[in-house]
Amino acid sequence: MNTDFRNRYLTYDEITTTLEGWASAHPDITRLQSIGRTAEGRDLWLLTIGARPDETRPAAWIDGNMHASELCGSSVALAIAEDIIGLHAAGTVPQGMSPAVCDALRDIHFYVLPRVSPDGAETMLGEGRFVRSNLRDNRPDESRSCWRFEDIDGDGRVLAMRVEDATGEFIESAEVPNLMLPRGIDDEGPFYKVYPEGLIENFDGRNIPTPTFLADKPTDLNRNFPWSWAPEHDQIGAGSFPGSEPESRAIIEFTSAHPNIFAWLNLHTFGGVGIRPHGDKPDSKMDQEDLAVFRQIGEWLETTTGYPMVSGFEEFTYEPEKPINGDLTDYAYHQRGCIAYVVELWDLFAQAGLECKRPFIRNYMDLTPADIEAIARWDQQHNGGRAFIDWQGFDHPQLGKVEIGGVDSRVGLWNPPFERLAEVCDQHSAAFLRVAALAPRVRFAGVTTEAIADGLTRVDFVVENRGYLPSHVLSSARKLTWNEAPYLELECDGCSIAEGAPRRSLGHLDGWGRGIGGGLDMPHLPWGRGSTGTARQSFVIKGNGTLTATVKSCRLGAVSHELTI
Repeated sequence: MNTDFRNRYLTYDEITTTLEGWASAHPDITRLQSIGRTAEGRDLWLLTIGARPDETRPAAWIDGNMHASELCGSSVALAIAEDIIGLHAAGTVPQGMSPAVCDALRDIHFYVLPRVSPDGAETMLGEGRFVRSNLRDNRPDESRSCWRFEDIDGDGRVLAMRVEDATGEFIESAEVPNLMLPRGIDDEGPFYKVYPEGLIENFDGRNIPTPTFLADKPTDLNRNFPWSWAPEHDQIGAGSFPGSEPESRAIIEFTSAHPNIFAWLNLHTFGGVGIRPHGDKPDSKMDQEDLAVFRQIGEWLETTTGYPMVSGFEEFTYEPEKPINGDLTDYAYHQRGCIAYVVELWDLFAQAGLECKRPFIRNYMDLTPADIEAIARWDQQHNGGRAFIDWQGFDHPQLGKVEIGGVDSRVGLWNPPFERLAEVCDQHSAAFLRVAALAPRVRFAGVTTEAIADGLTRVDFVVENRGYLPSHVLSSARKLTWNEAPYLELECDGCSIAEGAPRRSLGHLDGWGRGIGGGLDMPHLPWGRGSTGTARQSFVIKGNGTLTATVKSCRLGAVSHELTI
């Protein structure tokens, strides 16, 4: 198999070729489809992996590279896909998983969308120009002055520009040459203004606009989903309306039509952390059964990768008690009833030897000059100096004399160095495969027949959920109107049902798992539940023939058993 994505960041065409190669080589376990097209006409490729891929089964969803600069997500998504293909096609044990986990993984499907923002990622890879998500710029306020990121010196990268200015917020580090640091009260200069490399649109010749990460490409796909969406004046990057972007709309449409998705991994960079629900309220307001499951997943994540898992509301809001609106995992958790969470791949802070701050968002916002210098030294010692670039003079057509250099964040800061990519892929495949193995697994546990009168036979069916999760997946998801309980449907060939309907509800079936803090970890009260994971139905059959019993639900697909009377 092609494993190049474990060693470098692939272009759109290379990802397409990789997916097409897998689909061609393994037609019995894969399906490749486009779920939408970007504004520039690129397909959003989704690979389905699993036994009998045209059937409905519980499914785990993985997406990556929603933010164009966060290329590592594509590599990890492809690595998970490759590991699962190997499990099915060659019997290869993925990431040292146990036989029990492998057995569970063979029983489900995987939906893998490795690159959510191919237009933006191509620009990042090819031009080095920062793009948050896609390239669409449909702002109605065309007169607004803003920065347009652009490679104005023609070196193939879009870096930063610095200009000496007595009002500047930055100085150059005395310890690390060329490194810009925030200005302190005791500093004597020279002082600098630092801007993105590029040009000012609608420049009046005097007033320089403040740069923002959404300056020239205003939509952030991870603010464009329907759960708790808020308009642009309340949530920067929101887009015109929920699902206004072709990429987010394609995900919404596909996943709404596939209620069998029970687990959802949304891959971002960077930081080295998992971010779980809720995004809009504290853990004290969360369904406690859900929270216990997320605690278990968080323990696996930290054990396997070293990354803690934190509450989005309690540890990942940029302003206290102001939630992020319209993000993907809130949509997946609240509207699709999924175990949904973000992983911010690449633990740069830990790699540079920085102490982990809590709440976790402070790691991004409270970097001291010494922290920044530690990251720059790490780049020199462990990243080949890829990230921090010398300054070179340049005559800017609008600002006059500037220097261009600063930071190329693509490899080493936003994403791991090429030399570390395979390690990151393996760690996060190992962490998520355990989550995917939590799927509900409904089976016929027993079928018995008894002649009760001339030409009449009673048939008793026992159905069990042998999976970790209940048939409704999460406790909070029971309230979703579409989240139907499993039902048993009987078809007769040559015989008939003597009385009653051929379709009977089994009710939701509990799984055996409880997460951490869910009630099974109390040795002084070592009790589980009753037979809440088992259901029984009986039919009286008239005559002789063949019966086909099928247990179905929109989340579980169908499991059948055939017998002859």
